[in-house]
Amino acid sequence: MRTLTLAAAVAVLPMAVLADPLPSWNDTEAKAAIIAFVDSVTDPDADTFVPEKDRIATFDNDGCLWAEQPVYFQLLYALDILKQKSEADPSILTSDVLKAGAAGDMEGVMAGGNEGLLEIINVSHGGITPEAFETSAYEWLTTTPHPTSGLTYAQMTYQPMLELLSYLRDEGFATYIVSGGGIDFIRAIADDAYGIPPWQVVGTEGETTYSAESGTPTITKNGGLTFLDDKEGKPVGIMRHIGQRPIFAAGNSDGDFQMLEYTTAGEGPRFGMLVHHTDAEREYAYDRDSHIGTLARGLDEAGDRGWLIVDMAEDWNRVFSGKP
Repeated sequence: MRTLTLAAAVAVLPMAVLADPLPSWNDTEAKAAIIAFVDSVTDPDADTFVPEKDRIATFDNDGCLWAEQPVYFQLLYALDILKQKSEADPSILTSDVLKAGAAGDMEGVMAGGNEGLLEIINVSHGGITPEAFETSAYEWLTTTPHPTSGLTYAQMTYQPMLELLSYLRDEGFATYIVSGGGIDFIRAIADDAYGIPPWQVVGTEGETTYSAESGTPTITKNGGLTFLDDKEGKPVGIMRHIGQRPIFAAGNSDGDFQMLEYTTAGEGPRFGMLVHHTDAEREYAYDRDSHIGTLARGLDEAGDRGWLIVDMAEDWNRVFSGKP
């Protein structure tokens, strides 16, 4: 009987088997854990097999799929739009926080707290149809340079996470974004950036109204806040939009804690993952004391809960999709 050498065996394997599904991930325990989980739930002969209809994966956006420093991209967009609107009509600057926002005074903006941020969102995002808003957001994301990287915001998606999304879909998963960011802002870019269609985006929602004046049916964004998709809101948003508990959830901050907690509390195989920003050279390094994207409870409890902590500096050989 002829013995097949390893080299000969590899030569006859299909390319799909040989291809590395996560080439921007270093060969560390993190990558091995992800692949082992996917293998376990997609093997029809395994006790851990999960049918495709139940392979739901949810991902936070800011700090998980793309960068979130120095502040959330949506806030920077809102400030740019506020400035444009105020140049055309200065009378819209009816408060100190709006004046600070139009002047690019970030300290003054942050002094307004959450109420001030909502005021900026109301003025910059209101009085527009979702279609027109998404066109504006898409153009801004794909043409405006980030203040420190020089890349466009759309180029600051994380290449390793893009590969993970693609890998999961190739293995029969449905991938969803579940973000504290505005749902229309993310929908503007989600399909192009992540291969995730708008109906698979869950996010924070503002007030919208319908009218058919002059015989033209129109939906208008009116600002305000009707649903906050953050912390305890994320499991609620999942049930509102998806209607099914995920088996895989990834985030990067304590705002994602409840989503991972809810996901991994279900029966059968479950996977929780947190991206830890440890790479000050290629991106940013922050966790417990960050002004945004705080990660403290997640670091403290991930081990006991069996969640994977992805160390960006150690586990990724590339960070941004727009920068090899």
